[in-house]
Amino acid sequence: MVSYVRLRTPLALLGAAVLVLAGPPLLSTGSDAETGTQIPGLRFMVPNTPGGGYDITARTAAKNAEDAGLTHNIEVFNLPGAGGTVGLSRLVSEHGNGKLAMSMGLGVVGAVRSNHAPKTLADTTPIARLTEEQDVVVVGKDSPYKTIDELITAWKKDPGKIPVGGGSSPGGPDHLAPMLMAQAAGISPKSVNYIPFDGGGELLASILGNKVGFGVSGVGEYLDQIKAGELRVLAVTGPERVDDLKDAPTLKESGYDVDFTNWRGIVAPPGLSEAERKKLTRLVEELHDSPEWKKSMDQNGWDDAFLAGDEFGAFLDAQDQRVVSVLKELGL
Repeated sequence: MVSYVRLRTPLALLGAAVLVLAGPPLLSTGSDAETGTQIPGLRFMVPNTPGGGYDITARTAAKNAEDAGLTHNIEVFNLPGAGGTVGLSRLVSEHGNGKLAMSMGLGVVGAVRSNHAPKTLADTTPIARLTEEQDVVVVGKDSPYKTIDELITAWKKDPGKIPVGGGSSPGGPDHLAPMLMAQAAGISPKSVNYIPFDGGGELLASILGNKVGFGVSGVGEYLDQIKAGELRVLAVTGPERVDDLKDAPTLKESGYDVDFTNWRGIVAPPGLSEAERKKLTRLVEELHDSPEWKKSMDQNGWDDAFLAGDEFGAFLDAQDQRVVSVLKELGL
């Protein structure tokens, strides 16, 4: 039998309330300033159009963080333009705003260089690198090219007549991958007719409509269309075949010496307090460790490439130098 005492007077009720307030908390919400991950009003900027890699990464991260109870009501919004540098400029202008973060990757590094952007990633607060993934070389289902060798043979005959579409500005991953592919095939990179799109989502319509000879973009961006038979994947750019695309050879095993992968991460505005920087970093660290995020990485064909804080900042500096070096090597 459960016994209890009924409080009969307002004074008794007041006394009970005082005991509750004075005593130590029995439950922790995990949202206090020192140890929590809750950031009310957090906004996640995507610096390109919906449907691209940055967009998919941001929306997946936001949903996973909410599903894992790490924070709530994250607003994801798109601010496309100039390969991501419009969004970068906006981010840098939000000095001290601890409730804003931006999805980004190698494409923004390249766009800063190719567009001579006044603001660079050195002006941001690096939070973390999240994922790494291969690019895919794809054509529409009605394309005459059935294999990577058929495509390369036709491309070598007249490079300018087979436009290449990519979801990044010159210097970005979807530009560097086909340029390295051309070089490996004995095609002068300067003769390649590269057409940049503001993200993989914008590129997709041109591939499906055969407005470009082939497209290059991230695995996760086009996995659904490949599985649905709308796109045909001819090759992947990394060192190994992709689990969900076992029939697609790597460029290297096809005889073209290319080993190229892309990555994506998160940066925040400059001027954050140490507490704000730590809270954003802690949120992303706990997201990375969550089962929700691990499942999403598997579904999207992403490889874990987690790197946080100052180490990520050093990586960004190295990537900038890498882009400059590769562009010089390719004569671009």
